[in-house]
Formats: sequence, C-alpha cells, structure tokens
Amino acid sequence: MPFALLKDRALISVSGPDAEHFLQNILTTDLDTLGAGEAKPGALLAPQGKILFDFLISRAGENGFQLECRADIADDFVRRLMLYRLRAKAEIAKQDQALVTVAWGDDSTTSPSDSIALVDARFRDVAVRRLYGSAAEDGDVRAWQALRIANGIAESGSDYQLGDAFPHDVLLDETGGVGFKKGCYVGQEVVSRMQHRGTARRRVLIAAAAGSLPPAGTEVTVNGRPVGKLGSVSGGRGLAIARIDRVKAALDACDSIMAGETAIILAIPAWAKFTFPQDAVSAEEA
Repeated sequence: MPFALLKDRALISVSGPDAEHFLQNILTTDLDTLGAGEAKPGALLAPQGKILFDFLISRAGENGFQLECRADIADDFVRRLMLYRLRAKAEIAKQDQALVTVAWGDDSTTSPSDSIALVDARFRDVAVRRLYGSAAEDGDVRAWQALRIANGIAESGSDYQLGDAFPHDVLLDETGGVGFKKGCYVGQEVVSRMQHRGTARRRVLIAAAAGSLPPAGTEVTVNGRPVGKLGSVSGGRGLAIARIDRVKAALDACDSIMAGETAIILAIPAWAKFTFPQDAVSAEEA
C-alpha cells in the first residue's frame, strides 16, 4: 500500500455548538453534504471571489471539524477565521504536532499508522485516504505528487498562488468544493455568477511532454502568446492552469503549445465535466 507523510500540512480544529453554522456561512463547502469519514475540499474567499485559503474539511465528533491546510498558511488562516467568528460559540485552534499521511490504491483502507482514515473526496478514479495521527515512516512523497498530477488535483503553493485564482480555475466546482445550493458565503455572488453564466475560462489541465517538463512556474504559450503556467511537475507530466478558449483555438489551428522551449499536450482530466469551448473564436472575443 503506497503512502506518504505530508510534512507541509497542518490541522485546524473548529468546535462548539455554533461551529457548523459559523463555517457554513463563510466557506465554499456545503457542510450539509459533508458526511462522517470523508474530507472535502473548500476555500475561504475574498469578497471578490478569489481564493484566500484552500483546505480539506472533515467532521471530528459532534459539533467539531478539522481543516487540513498548508502548514505555512495555518496561522494566518486561524487569524482570518477569528475575524469572522464574532459572537459565534466556536473554538478555533491550530493543532500542535499534527501529522498528515495520505495513502492510496486498493489497500488504502489499511492505515500505515494508528490514525483516523478519511476518504479524500477530490479523487474519482483511485481510492485515496487522509490519515491523521502518528506516522512511523515518510513513505514516497514523489509518488504522491505523481498521483495528484495524474488525477488533475491542484493545490495552492504548488499549482497556483493564493489571492490569484477563482474556485472554478482550480476545479473546486468539480471536486465538491463549492456548494451551489447552499446559502450565502464570502465571495458567493461572484462564484455563482461564473457558474450560471459559464464564464470560467481558466482551468486545470494535465500537461504531457515527450521528455521532462520544465519546472513549475514556466509560462505556457501559443505562438509566443501566454495562455497559462505550469504547476506541479513529475517527469513528463504536470499540471497547468490555462485559458481553455486559447488552448482550443490552438488545437483547432494545429498550433504548437509550448512550456518554455518544450512542446506539450494539454488535456482535460478524464473525470472532469467541463469541456473545451465549441467556438473558440467566439469565446476569445466574448
């Protein structure tokens, strides 16, 4: 059973009689659909709709939640949650020495440590579990990154910068990270408008090259014109966030798509429901 200890992750606990109501009113995730034993993606947005913090959220007993996020943003995330708490009866704290392990494959229900296993709801074609608890070994972080890339799962820091992406850009609308039937939350108006008008143009795509891809951050271009950037890279495969209207126009014209000096192919993740625009010219002019 492959697994990896993710040393760059942290856990924030939110608990108390008002915890669910408090989080439901500010986060993109619809907590009414969050079942026990699963971890769903989500974000806390700016009022303008861009992602300030991304995370995986799970239930932790009655009236309790765990938010798994990048360790380097955890303190800022706690402070931002505190600002929104106001009079809500909810305790917010970063957990000390929290360990996060991820396991995948047919035997991923078996924990490599004495941990609580949660289904990572972002993955559709492979069983992935998040394990919160002790860990005896580091496992294979490179194999984890390759798996995440192969499945088109983007994360901040590795694939995009916080404050620079909408939920649709990073497929939170497709992975269960946005509740379109819930009530208002911070940034909801912008996200709902993008959903109903179908105006999302930047999307996560899977990049492939005959050889090794250049590093993350390399600009993706068509005829010298930027269309996106590479994110995480593992050998000849990687993630890119790109303008799908411009990618479709390049495909229709048989123009080369380049990452730096390397020719690449861009594809939509197999599980995703969005498609390339049918009329790339009209999409470009809109």
